[in-house]
Amino acid sequence: MITSKSLLRKALPKKIKWGIAGCGIFAENNLLPAFQFLRRSKVVSLYSGDFYRAKNLSSKYGIPNAFDDFDKFLKSGIDAVYISSANANHYWQAIKAAESKLNILCERPIAITSVHASEMIDACKKNGVHLMVNYSHRFHPLVLKAKELLNLQILGKIFSISASSNIEVSPGQTFRFNKELSGGGVLIDVGSQVIDGLRFLGGNITDFKSFSDNIVHNSEVEDFSAAILKFEKGGYGQFNVFYSDKKPHSIIDIFGYNGSLSIESMMGKNGAITNLVINFPGEARKVFRKRGNRTVYMLKAVQKMFLKKQPDYSIAQDALESLKLIERITNSNK
Repeated sequence: MITSKSLLRKALPKKIKWGIAGCGIFAENNLLPAFQFLRRSKVVSLYSGDFYRAKNLSSKYGIPNAFDDFDKFLKSGIDAVYISSANANHYWQAIKAAESKLNILCERPIAITSVHASEMIDACKKNGVHLMVNYSHRFHPLVLKAKELLNLQILGKIFSISASSNIEVSPGQTFRFNKELSGGGVLIDVGSQVIDGLRFLGGNITDFKSFSDNIVHNSEVEDFSAAILKFEKGGYGQFNVFYSDKKPHSIIDIFGYNGSLSIESMMGKNGAITNLVINFPGEARKVFRKRGNRTVYMLKAVQKMFLKKQPDYSIAQDALESLKLIERITNSNK
């Protein structure tokens, strides 16, 4: 006998079994807790070059499998891989995962060179698997609302979009100051997300003037970067990113002929309040607030995409274009 409950069970998509490659601080404190809010996903395997690190995290979160052998990790019954390893490892891990027919969600930056990023996209297309990048801002409800308002042209002609995103990172705490592992400093790290945000809201970028420097930390990679950008469809953008802010801070300001809007506090602790502020001349300031976990927003959207049979490479392609711009900025500052 066919019941309504049995029909519902058949209609529901399968649960995605995930493996996470890379067991750093982000995976432990943000990613693994966020997966607990997903009904259609489950983390079943962890990989780290340090087996004891993978084993300790698997015990902490009740994950059945831990590996220090990447090939065995890929064969552990998983459907998708979250690549959360050092930047230099994204390329080879993504290629192997694609060849194993596994969908991929990659931490930003997508790779440390645009050549590697392009090869990753080609490998995923060849094997018919998804390739997504963790640009979490693209999935935040208030960023999506800002994008909608811009598409409706309520601000009129856009003059400027500026973004500032600053965090505290010190040498010795992370791989980010090791150029071989990171591919660069704050520009390829925080800057990759900021530049994607500017392109997401303002469109393609055709030209720039930029600066990069070591203001606080004496290291082989920059701790500060800033640029003025020219959008293809008109108007200008600007950004600054740095590694020496004691309290994580971020803001996006958009100025148009008819008014302005700001997106405040997109970085910082997950679960913090993000504000969308809208200002029109002669009207009261409008503030919309949203408390939420941006990693959960991102994972839910990616989960939905992975359950579809049509892979989407648009965000990966955008990540490639942002990386090409980062390379141009880096080369201009040598």
